[in-house]
Amino acid sequence: MLRRDDPPPVIVVNPRGSSALLLLGDHAGREIPAALGDLGLPPEAMQRHIAWDIGVAALGERLAWALDAAFIRQTYSRLVIDCNRRPDDPTSVPAISDGHAIPGNTGLSEAALAARRDEIFAPYHAVIARVLDRREEDGRPTLFVSLHSFTPVFQGFVRPWRYGVLHRGDSPFSDRVLAALRARLGDEAGDNQPYAMDGTDNTVPLHVDARGHDYLELEVRQDLVADTEGQEAAAAFIAEVLAEAKAALGDGRPA
Repeated sequence: MLRRDDPPPVIVVNPRGSSALLLLGDHAGREIPAALGDLGLPPEAMQRHIAWDIGVAALGERLAWALDAAFIRQTYSRLVIDCNRRPDDPTSVPAISDGHAIPGNTGLSEAALAARRDEIFAPYHAVIARVLDRREEDGRPTLFVSLHSFTPVFQGFVRPWRYGVLHRGDSPFSDRVLAALRARLGDEAGDNQPYAMDGTDNTVPLHVDARGHDYLELEVRQDLVADTEGQEAAAAFIAEVLAEAKAALGDGRPA
């Protein structure tokens, strides 16, 4: 499916970063392979939250350099294939997203679905796995940080949270990040808001459960990271919060 002129499915920023933090961007990109055309969508659809997590690519890159952390991100739109869903999940290649039909995702053959899995989904997760393998071989600790963004208004509901920590009640690092956010923002820091980590999430359980790593899934409201000024401010704020939470774990390792 991917052609020579298509971008690679994975981008790694600061691969030699020394931090224990490993940053991920499952929905950071919005590219579509040339072979798929425009998925039957108008250009403005690819600017919207249905296509990508607005602001995460720039936010993750700024955090990577601020924290000296590696940032692994997906290049292609979640509408091509969602890397934070299991391939057998019906929302993996959505026919409808937030009420919008995706014509290029209807009536796909098993071969067409397999191409998306093999050429976009699988390489992304293979890169994450290889990075984790190398860190384990080198005896390096890892705190897994999955970055996402959410719309300020969803289906008419105004979301009051600025940030949200998604977890399953089994993450000391998530607890500390939430505490640090609430110390600064009060109830504008959401505990499993605006989403909860549930069985639909793929990236965190796929990579951390068997290895025993701690994790954080951080949601950032999109109006906070919609432009360069906001991305810079959010990166500085989040870097401070992550460093504080990491230090609170008490193992003395650098954030």
